[in-house]
Amino acid sequence: MIDPFGRRISYLRVSVTDRCDFRCVYCMAEDMTFLPKAEILSLEELDRLCSAFVGLGVRKLRLTGGEPLVRKGIMGLIRNLSRHLDSGALEELTLTTNGSQLGKYARELADCGVRRVNVSIDSLDPEKFTRITRWGKLEPVLAGIQAAKDAGIRVKLNTVALKGVNDDEFYRLIEWCGENGHDITFIEVMPMGDIGGENRVDQFYPISLLRSHLAKRWTLTENSHRSGGPARYVTLEETGQRVGFITPLTHNFCESCNRVRLTCTGTLYMCLGQDDAADLRAPLRQSESDEALVAAIREAITRKPKGHDFIIDRRHSGPAVERHMSVTGG
Repeated sequence: MIDPFGRRISYLRVSVTDRCDFRCVYCMAEDMTFLPKAEILSLEELDRLCSAFVGLGVRKLRLTGGEPLVRKGIMGLIRNLSRHLDSGALEELTLTTNGSQLGKYARELADCGVRRVNVSIDSLDPEKFTRITRWGKLEPVLAGIQAAKDAGIRVKLNTVALKGVNDDEFYRLIEWCGENGHDITFIEVMPMGDIGGENRVDQFYPISLLRSHLAKRWTLTENSHRSGGPARYVTLEETGQRVGFITPLTHNFCESCNRVRLTCTGTLYMCLGQDDAADLRAPLRQSESDEALVAAIREAITRKPKGHDFIIDRRHSGPAVERHMSVTGG
């Protein structure tokens, strides 16, 4: 699949549920209204959709949410999708998780061929962690990370940089990751969905500023490592670990975008920061043949835009798109 700008689409992110057991302050409002279960694709339908994309050239498949591990029966889907790893059609099957259920499923994930996961964690202070997540507890997340490590799964932390919230913990997070053998990526807050009383202008912390602070403490060397996503990495020479930066606002990553995002209702978003979408549920359900589905996917790729238009400032303090991050999984 080649988009209008010559980019090969080889990476599919699938939000298997919009539900989550956390309510992070930058992601969703505390009093969320989730999709009716009747609108959600079955696990069998998600398998069929993902398999169609694999047949069209997708080589990396990431399951997201919401929180993917709260979806009932999720391990059955992951076990079924792992057949594409066995066949060699898929290079990587992975997921992004808040870690709350990781301790329960780490061993089984490893048995299914999952070799690495991203865990979203924004603070190592238990009280602050609960304030950020509203409902979350730090201890089971750290236990889940350890369980994944013990199972042979490599863990990378994803940390959203929040001004006045966790900007005093960046050094500590990096040092903790170095001590435990994890990479870490810092992410700028993104203007997606109504998050209640929170103001994203007040939350926004530019990654360029973070990087300049890190350079005063460590020697940063550009690293050519690519994880398949938008992160750009440096190596901390003093520790040898990788630190990544995702900068959708201060320096967008659109020129090399190889990703599309599928929601749990079968809606395909060609860009995280644009509203244009394609309905794949209708062609999926209209026939047992994949002919109409494949045609719909190919047509959607022809509409993939060059990039997003995220802006956060005092004139643009509202969401750039109405859907919450949990709909498309970041």
